[in-house]
Amino acid sequence: RTDTTPNPMETNPRVVFERLFGDGGTAKQRLSQMQKSASILDSVNEELAGLERTLGPRDRTRLDDYFEAVRSVEQRIQLAEAQGLNDELLLPERPTGIPGTFEEHTRLIFDLQTLAFQCDMTRVITLMMAGEGSGRSYPEIGVPEQHHPLSHHRSRPKIKAKKAKIDQYHVKLLAYFLEKLRDTPDGDGSLLDHSMILYGSGIGDGNLHEHTNLPTLLAGGGCGTIKGGRHLTYPAETPMANLLLTMLDKAGVPTPEKIGDSTGHLYNI
Repeated sequence: RTDTTPNPMETNPRVVFERLFGDGGTAKQRLSQMQKSASILDSVNEELAGLERTLGPRDRTRLDDYFEAVRSVEQRIQLAEAQGLNDELLLPERPTGIPGTFEEHTRLIFDLQTLAFQCDMTRVITLMMAGEGSGRSYPEIGVPEQHHPLSHHRSRPKIKAKKAKIDQYHVKLLAYFLEKLRDTPDGDGSLLDHSMILYGSGIGDGNLHEHTNLPTLLAGGGCGTIKGGRHLTYPAETPMANLLLTMLDKAGVPTPEKIGDSTGHLYNI
């Protein structure tokens, strides 16, 4: 949200659905509900403005954070109203909560991401499929051990093989998302044609906690700016920020000459 405050994370598919589309129903019903919510926010803003005048500097900072959260809701409502919440879009049933399995949960979140892109409710989505210190086990693929301890494989072949099975499983789920985007029409192509999907990890070797030689996959056509089907190897010590800077440029986002530790663009992607 700011240079020091991350956006909140949401893991419940039902909450994600309701933030995007309200309680479901027809487009007219959803729009009516959002307009009602907007009127409530107007009254909240009036109360907050009055409260702010009575607070000291520290409490005003906290209130500013709350203001920002309210503004975020307002922006989503305004976007939905501008689009009219397309009557032609067939929404799925509202999720009842978090599914019982990791695969069902992940696929449902991917479905919601596809819908959000399809409706143009957002242009940017981030998803963490597994935390760095994840204690999740994967008995459904024959790996009952916890993910994080397996990443400290100590170069033991049997442990590395189990870690590889988890990696392959995650990539299989990613393929489900990419296929959904590929099969969803968008203008003169598909959502995948008009997207850039970056998948990877901030650690190249979990056993040593090395942050170099990062495994990175860039999928999608980027509206014709990206040529796929290639494996590119860059010189040692090329900053990951170079790729991020390049992606922003290809997305048409005005960028400074440098972000983070970047040293330039990657011109051959």
